[in-house]
This record gives sequence, C-alpha cells and structure tokens, in this order.
Amino acid sequence: MNNSEILSQFGPREAMEYDVVVVGGGPGGLATAIRLKQLSLEKGKEISVVVLEKGSEPGAHILSGAIMDPIALTELFPNWKAMGAPLNQPVTDDAMVFLGEKSGFRLPNFLLPACSHNAGNYIVSLGAVTRWLAQQAENLGVEIFPGFAAAEVLYNDDGSVKGVATGNMGVGKDGEPGENFQLGMELLGKYTVFAEGTRGHLGKQVIAKFNLNADSDPQTYGIGIKELWEIDPKRHQPGFVMHTAGWPMDSSTYGGSFLYHMEGNKISIGFITGLDYANPYLSPFEEFQRWKTHPNVRYYFENDQGEVTAKRLSYGARAITAGGLMSLPKTVFPGGALIGCEAGYLNVSRIKGSHAAIKTGMLAAEAAFDAITAGRQHDELSAYPEAFEASWLHKELNKSRNFKAWFKKGLTVGALMNGLEQFVLKGNMPWTLRRDKADHTYLKPAADCQPIVYPKPDGKLTFDRLSSVFISNTNHEEQQPAHLTLKDASVPVNVNLAQFDGPEARYCPAGVYEFVKNPDNTDRLQINAQNCVHCKTCDIKDPTQNIVWVTPEGGGGPNYAGM
Repeated sequence: MNNSEILSQFGPREAMEYDVVVVGGGPGGLATAIRLKQLSLEKGKEISVVVLEKGSEPGAHILSGAIMDPIALTELFPNWKAMGAPLNQPVTDDAMVFLGEKSGFRLPNFLLPACSHNAGNYIVSLGAVTRWLAQQAENLGVEIFPGFAAAEVLYNDDGSVKGVATGNMGVGKDGEPGENFQLGMELLGKYTVFAEGTRGHLGKQVIAKFNLNADSDPQTYGIGIKELWEIDPKRHQPGFVMHTAGWPMDSSTYGGSFLYHMEGNKISIGFITGLDYANPYLSPFEEFQRWKTHPNVRYYFENDQGEVTAKRLSYGARAITAGGLMSLPKTVFPGGALIGCEAGYLNVSRIKGSHAAIKTGMLAAEAAFDAITAGRQHDELSAYPEAFEASWLHKELNKSRNFKAWFKKGLTVGALMNGLEQFVLKGNMPWTLRRDKADHTYLKPAADCQPIVYPKPDGKLTFDRLSSVFISNTNHEEQQPAHLTLKDASVPVNVNLAQFDGPEARYCPAGVYEFVKNPDNTDRLQINAQNCVHCKTCDIKDPTQNIVWVTPEGGGGPNYAGM
C-alpha cells in the first residue's frame, strides 16, 4: 500500500500550524529556532516555532570531530560560558603530520596557514553541545519533537513550500499498516527551514524541484568515520590536536585524519575519505582501521610496554560536504530556506561546520522574523543570502574556495598549492578552480583497478564493521519497510557487481550491503537496513545513483554517546 492509498483510507492527517517549521534538530536547526525566539522576546512579537528531530533525542544522530570555533555561538549567546555550554577543553597545540607507511614528518607550526591554527577553539562532543542548545531552545519556548522524522515536503497550490509531513508509524515490511499503525502528521509553516545535515533527504528533493544548484558546481563529499577512545593517562595530552595526510591513502586519493585529545583521558579519532575516489576496491572503513596501525598513531593506544591498553567507547560515520562556496546552491525558494550542511557551508580547509551551521541558522531566522512580522509568508527570504554574502562566514569560505579542488591534482601538488594560497596569499588567489563532475562519476570499472588487500582486524586496535555498529547503539524497528531503496532492483547485480565488483559492500561503513548467493548460485544484493548509521554514503557514491536513502521511522538509527 503506497502513501496515497494509506491517506485515502486513514486520512486526513492531523495538521499543526506554526510560523516557522525547522526540519532537523542539529546545531543549525536549533540556532534558527533560538534566534527566532530571541527576536520574539526582543521585539515583543510572538513567533511560534517547532523543530522536528528524527533521532530519539537532540544529539542522538550528531557526529563530528569536533573542534568548534565559538565565533557564532558567541553571537547567539554572548555569555555561553557562564550558561554552562559544554565547551570545556581548549585547543593547546596543533600538529600537521605527513605520513609515509612507517614514517612521519610534522610540519613546523610556524608554516601552518591560518586555517590550520586552532587557538581559541575547543575540542567538543558536538552531540553534547547539541543537547545543550536544545535545552536553551526549550527554555525560550521552542517546541521540539524528537523521534519524528520529516518524510514528505508539502506544497501550496502555487508551488511554494507550505510545510512537511512526518512519516507514518507502524507500517510493516509489506507496506501494510500494522496493529500499531499511526498516521503521520502535517507541520505547516509560513516558512520551512531545512537543516537535515549533509545530503538531507528532503533538502535533496527541494534542490531538484526548484533547480537550486543550476549555477553551482556539483557538490563533493567525504565520509568521516570516527571512534571515541579512553587511553592511558600517560599518553594523554589535553587539548592536543593532530591531523595527518598521506598514508594510507595513495597520492591521487583525497583523505586525511584527525586525533583530538578531549577531557577525561579521552581521544576522538577519525578518518575522512573523499567520495570522489576512483578505485572501487577502496574501503574507507578499512583505510581508517589501517591508519590506526601507523607507529605515530598507534603510540597513543599503547602502554610503555607496547601493549594496546586503550578502550574503544563508541563508533560512528557520517558524510560531510566538501565543495565549499562554489558548490553552494541557491539557499532560498518560495516558502523556505536551506541552512548549515544541508546547503554545504562546511569549511573543508578548517574541517569545521558547526560554526557555519549556527551562523546560517541565525541569518535565516532573522530574515524569516522580519518577513513574518511584515505580514509575509511562503515567498523567498532573499534577505538571508544577502546577509550571508555580507558576513564573516562568506569571507572565510571564499578564502578556502579552492582547497579541495587542488587535491584533485594529487597530494603533493595539493599541499604545495594550498600552502601557497593559504599561507603566502592568505586565501586571496586571483582565480577560482571549478569542478563539473559528481563524486559517483569518478568510480572506475574494477577491471581497470588494482584490488586492495586489507589486514584482518585484531579486535584490540582494529575492528570489523559489525562489532563497530554494535557500539554505535544503532537500532531500527525490524518490521518497518527498508529505508534504503532501489530504483531498479536489477542494477546492483547487473551493473554494480558486474562492472565495479560491488562497491557498496565496501563503501558502506556499517555492513548494510552484501552480495550473497541464491540457491541457484546466482547473486543478489542483501540490504541489512537495521545496521544503517544514516551516513548517506550509499546515496552519494552509488555509481548509477540507483540507491535512494529515505527516512525510516522516527527514533531509529544510531544513538551516539559522547560523540
């Protein structure tokens, strides 16, 4: 039974009206809601705001390194420190290390460009920051609905966005309503702000419907895979930040790592692989595990006797945007706006996006507030992109607009040219590099590539996918329809397996996709949707764009702790 049939039998849906509907309870979405309520109090104008969050609670699905630049948070809450915001560990030292297979060279700090310096920034759990922001939002009167996934964009007769509908609950694998069926509800707003994060399911639809990316470069992405560890106090250096480039990536594949010393003898580590890689045999998950075995990295997990004594606490993965300013779509359309990583505001040269999400959320909120109090609705909030172009964030992103593009010319050229552009020219390169291909188009046929043999995990420092997913606390209701859908069920075997040797079994960091044999010895793709950590990599990297990620029931997915 499709959604139209369900609506005809069980509808109509309950509808709730607000001035602003915010889809996504991350830092950007919450900043939007908070700023609207702040303006409401300042100006004495009542504004109703609702935030929909598909996770079980705000912060449950948030995954980031993370080093946070507090510039935007300070604009939102000048006294955030006195208010108890969980920014507790300032950065004390930066290290940029270029790795060979057994060697490592640390670039002297005086040669680091400004974008690589983190003085004044904080190592944080972005999930904890998000939970804190949610509390501030609720204190201001924002309604937050956790466990409610926005599944459908709703339109007015004139084509403008009028809100969203949440997904139906209690639908079985066969698509039929079960005994616990509950119809979704409609959240209607004068303006709807999409803040779903990278490759948002609804944002993707809105971009396509309004052709918002007609004048921008194709977005480019990376997959970030992260673990949280507790290590020997002797190896812990609170506030120390290390980034690496080079091994285990080859010189033509974009990638790099982070290792951040948090408070309480904890470190967050992660590896980012550009999703424009060419070799279908490459596995971002295994590259991350392999990276941990490098002597310069392994040191932090061992005791003085060389034994791995550190304890892995959590695991997760999430795609990030990396196209920067040149890949930004138009961010407004009739009835709404895109903010944060939904649009692609992350600064890849700084590996930071939370400050951009908060800032763009604030700018969208200010534009929406002025429009609503002037009696407008469902039109374009043109004041938002105008304010962005006049902001410090635009200036920051403009300086790093070529960063990722240089690395398409190889690690050595990329490092040298970014050094010239960022260190010598201070981001003022007189020309702009453009791209015209989406990430999935770079994948080469398996016959043209060398297979990569990865070492088996030892269960102490390196691990397999399933044991990793287990500590991400991922859970989906088993009887719900799979939220990983195929446009054509024959493509995985006839195209992906035949031409690319089934890359989905390798680029997924959660063991969702595996090719298995049928009784007649033919192949089929098995989708273990219950493992999905909502990273969106499959939606991005599938070579034929045959996989479409749709929202599962609200409350499902990972439940990250300390991440």
